Amino acid sequence: MRAYTYLGALVLSLSVLAAAGGVTEARGSDSSTPNESILLVTTTSVRDSGLLDALIPAFTRKTGIIVRSVAVGTGAALRMGAEGNADILLTHAPSSEKALVEKGLLSARVPIMENYFILAGPPDDPAGVALAENAVEALRKIRNHESRFVSRADDSGTHKKESELFREAGFEVPTLWPNLTRTGSGMGASLLVAGQRRAYILSDMGTFLAFQDRIDLVSLTNSTPDLQNIYSVLLVNSELFPKTRAHQSQQLASYLQSPGAQEIMRTFGLERFGQPLFTPLPPTTLPSE
Repeated sequence: MRAYTYLGALVLSLSVLAAAGGVTEARGSDSSTPNESILLVTTTSVRDSGLLDALIPAFTRKTGIIVRSVAVGTGAALRMGAEGNADILLTHAPSSEKALVEKGLLSARVPIMENYFILAGPPDDPAGVALAENAVEALRKIRNHESRFVSRADDSGTHKKESELFREAGFEVPTLWPNLTRTGSGMGASLLVAGQRRAYILSDMGTFLAFQDRIDLVSLTNSTPDLQNIYSVLLVNSELFPKTRAHQSQQLASYLQSPGAQEIMRTFGLERFGQPLFTPLPPTTLPSE
């Protein structure tokens, strides 16, 4: 069996371009303390879909708090939070998130929105994915057919979900076959690679729709329970990491559950794609500082 493919110069160049936009700030404030800031570490799908740019400026105008955002895979984001190298996280890997809360490294997990992962692929669908009843059966078809498949392979929330589904399909992780390509890159860059290779890929719905015009791929799965994708805000434990800006982070967490932010989530993508990319979840009570 041939080794899986690594994309050299192409992925490197795409990663550099993604990294160039990976740290952003939202400025423009009505407050008297415009230099106050927090570090939000978020999954790349929230950035690549454009939702982050829609949500954060209103928070900065309201509070004067500048949000510096770094977009990485969920695994990297959770490690940064567990080491006290972030003020607040926005990720989508529930089991990994809950484990860090149970360990006391994170002080709270607040689900704020959801959508669904999708399996996208070439319109001719050589593996017959569209005929599968669920995602596990779809991945089994792809693997047995040894179709072209692109994996982020970056320990992101999407990669974690992919690995979970492959295990449920009966394949070891990492599962290898000749037409598997591992990018080690974010969702947007990986979708571009999948489009060029006319390959199957697991993606969050938001980033897929945002990139759909740039790739010749179609969504082949329905919103089945095994593809549910929950995004949560995570607060870093300020008792363990005193330099964490707990008060400002709680303000951001509260804002992301506010009616105004929920309306942005509810309508984001509706005008451009004819459907919203995310669905807000009912607000929950934040822990006291």
